[in-house]
Amino acid sequence: MLYLSTRGHPDRKHFCEILLEGLAPDGGLYLPEQYPQVTPGQLSRWRDLPYAELAFEVLSLYIDDIPAEDLRAICLKTYTEDMFGTKAIVPLKPLEDGVWLEALSNGPTLAFKDMAMQLLGNLLEYELARRGEELNILGATSGDTGSAAEYAMKGKKGLRVFMTSPQGRMSPFQQAQMFSLQDANIHNLAIEGVFDDCQDIVKAVSNDLEFKRKYRIGTVNSINWARLVAQAVYYFAGYFQATSSNTEKVSFTVPSGNFGNICAGHVARMMGLPIDKLVLATNENDVLDEFFRTGVYRVRGTADTFETSSPSMDISKASNFERFMFDLLGRDAGTVKRLFGEELAKNGRFDQSADPVFALARARYGFLSGKSTHADRLMTIRDTHQRFGVTIDTHTADGLKVARQFVQPGVPMIVLETALPIKFAATIFEALGREPVRPVQFHGIEDLPKRVTVLPADAVRVKAFVAAHLS
Repeated sequence: MLYLSTRGHPDRKHFCEILLEGLAPDGGLYLPEQYPQVTPGQLSRWRDLPYAELAFEVLSLYIDDIPAEDLRAICLKTYTEDMFGTKAIVPLKPLEDGVWLEALSNGPTLAFKDMAMQLLGNLLEYELARRGEELNILGATSGDTGSAAEYAMKGKKGLRVFMTSPQGRMSPFQQAQMFSLQDANIHNLAIEGVFDDCQDIVKAVSNDLEFKRKYRIGTVNSINWARLVAQAVYYFAGYFQATSSNTEKVSFTVPSGNFGNICAGHVARMMGLPIDKLVLATNENDVLDEFFRTGVYRVRGTADTFETSSPSMDISKASNFERFMFDLLGRDAGTVKRLFGEELAKNGRFDQSADPVFALARARYGFLSGKSTHADRLMTIRDTHQRFGVTIDTHTADGLKVARQFVQPGVPMIVLETALPIKFAATIFEALGREPVRPVQFHGIEDLPKRVTVLPADAVRVKAFVAAHLS
C-alpha cells in the first residue's frame, strides 16, 4: 500500500514514512493510492471479532510495512478493557426508535480522540524504537485532541509534544487536563487567538521543510493519516452492533469541526461498509454545513469565529475537508491544489455550486448536513435526560439534534458520542440545574498547578520556543 498527496507531489510513500511526516512536502494530505475493498465474506468474518482484532484486520489493509504479529500486538496493547472501561470498547446504546449512541468516550481523557490517539502513541513509539530515532510532535487543539495526545504520549520514549491551543477558549476541565500535566516531554502553548490560528501555525511549521527536518517535527492532528484510519474502525464496530446481516445499511451522524471524524466514515464507506448517509452536524461555526448546502466553502477569520458551548467545534477551516474534496473531484490533484493552495489563500473561499460534481457529495457519497445552536444544545440535553435518563455532552447534543432531521424508517441512525458531559460542566448545569458526574480520577483537577506558556499567534515565535527547548 502506497500513499499519495492530495496536491499531486510525485512521491509515493509507505505507511511508516507518512506516520512520522504529517503533511506532504507540497502541503497536501496523504491518502492511499486506492481504498482497499472489503468483501461480504470479510464483513461476515469480522462481525463477531473483539474490537482489538477488528482494528488489526482493518489496519492490516493499510499497513504492510509493520510485521503482522507486531501490528496485532500493538492493537491488543491499545484496545483493552482496562484502558476503555468496557469489553466492547465502543458499546452501542439504544436511545429512541431508530436512533443509537455509539459510546466513544470511555478512554483516559473522556473523549473520542482517545480511540485513535492511544493507537498512534503506540505506533509512534514502536516505529521510533525500530529506527533508533526521536520525534517532536507539534499539534493544535480546540479542546480534546490536545489532552488525548498528551495522555497518549506522556512518558513515551523518543517523543516530545508541543501542543498549541486557543487561550481561554477551551472549557476549564479541558484546560486542566492538559495544563496540569507535569511530564518533562509535554509542553503546552496557549496561543492568543482561535483554533484556526493554532492550526495555521502547525501547517506553517510543517511547510518549513528545513525546520521540520532539522528538529524532527511530526504531527498528531487528524492530518496524520494514522489517526484517521484508526477512527474508521469504530464505524465498522458500530455497524456490526446495529445490524444482524451485511445486507442492512446504517447511517451515521457526526459532530464535525475539522472533518476528521466524519472523513473516517467516508473512508469506511469507500471501503465497502454499507453506510447509507453520513450526516455532518456543526455548531454556529457552520462552514461545513454551508458547503454541503450551497457548494460554497468559505473560511472565517478570527473575528467571525464564534465562541460556543461546543468549543471543540469552534473551527472555521477544516483541515481534513481537502481529503474528501480530492475524492469528490475525481482525485484531480491539480484542481485540489488550485482550490486549497491558491483560491483559499487569495479569496478565503471557493465556489463549487456550478460544478456538476457538487451534486455527487449527496448522491454518490451520502453526505447530508445541519447545524445546531446553543438553545438547541440546551433543549436536546434537557430532553434526552428527561425522556431517557441519559446525560450527553454539548457536541453529542449537536449531533443528536441534527440526526433527528434525517432518520429514515428501517435504517438505524448511529450518533457518534464525542465526550463525557463533565468536560462541559457549565452548560450541563445550565441545561439540567446540576453538575454532571465526575470520574473519581479527575476530582480537583482544576485546582492542580498549571504548566503552560502563552504566546502570540506567530509561527516564528512558536518555532523559536520549540528550538530553544530542543537545543
